[in-house]
Amino acid sequence: MSDIGGGLDPSGTTEASKSSGFDANRIAEVKSWLTSQFDAVGKDVPDFEYTPRSIAELHKIATLSQAKTQAAVIVANDYRQKAAEYRSQAARMREILESVGLAQESLPSNVVSSAHVLAKVANLLDIRDTELSSFLVAVADLSLRKTAVEEKRAKVQQESKVLLEYTRKAIARLTYLKRTLSQLEDDIAPCQAQMENWKTNLAIMESKERQYLQEYGYYKAVLNRVGYTPEISHGVLVEMAEHKKDLEKKTKPILDTLRSYQDLPPDKALAALAIEDKKRQYAAAEKYLEDVLQSALASSE
Repeated sequence: MSDIGGGLDPSGTTEASKSSGFDANRIAEVKSWLTSQFDAVGKDVPDFEYTPRSIAELHKIATLSQAKTQAAVIVANDYRQKAAEYRSQAARMREILESVGLAQESLPSNVVSSAHVLAKVANLLDIRDTELSSFLVAVADLSLRKTAVEEKRAKVQQESKVLLEYTRKAIARLTYLKRTLSQLEDDIAPCQAQMENWKTNLAIMESKERQYLQEYGYYKAVLNRVGYTPEISHGVLVEMAEHKKDLEKKTKPILDTLRSYQDLPPDKALAALAIEDKKRQYAAAEKYLEDVLQSALASSE
């Protein structure tokens, strides 16, 4: 075991241990534990490098192993002591049975079998003796446990039914969602086509809107240029058109008369008189037309 230290110098072990964090006691404990463990299986301890980490881990393992070994030794000694007590008690009971003539060899086979069965039942029920009261208590305890198990089983079955119902509903819901998803996926293409159609119509409507706004601005400018005001309504225009027709009817005979004068021989004096007369008539007609228009505008206001 002189080569276990991995080439460490014994004279410099203490200083190296102090400087690098090594504990000489821990190293000695680890070496002793490794030697005992490998010697127990007939093998030599393999060479390896002692580092602070390896020493710490091996020391933990050794401490835990030693604690468990001590506990196992204590339990084993206790079991050995109990076994010795049971053997001595069995020997004493055997002597008592033999003294009263109840040795196992002198009993009938059916009695021995019954005793074995009784002992097995007692062990199964975890009782210390074969008294009737102990059996009754054990059976009662077993009945209580059975009742508790049956209650737990019924509760678990009820919970299983509830979970099964939830699972069925979840499966039905999942099936419905999958069907809905499939329908939505099938509707994607038609909806996209409809959206493209709407986009095209929207672009057309925007273009028409700009066109109508331009036309509205143009017609508004034209109306402003000709003197249109909001007071001139459709009814006023209709009334003015009717007055215009009346004036045309009244001026038509005068125009016919003037056209008849075109065939007469020219006479300067008569022509001058006729012209003056027509001017007076024309001025009177204009004045009448203006009066009618003014009255129409006043009535609309």
